[in-house]
Amino acid sequence: MFKYTVIFLIVSLIAGVLGLTNVLQVAKRVSMVLFAMFFLVFLALMGFAYLASEAIDRPALAPAPTAFA
Repeated sequence: MFKYTVIFLIVSLIAGVLGLTNVLQVAKRVSMVLFAMFFLVFLALMGFAYLASEAIDRPALAPAPTAFA
């Protein structure tokens, strides 16, 4: 997904240099939408990774340690 964002960004930059405003606007909008989707997926995965690391570090159902003296 990020690859397509970069491709559309490059297309919009080239269209801007050549003066193709309609192509520029469409490519820019597509690039921005794809980047927003990529960023939201990235944040969701980071949140899941944080929750998973918390579950691994402190398991809620682990038995309490017992001391044998």
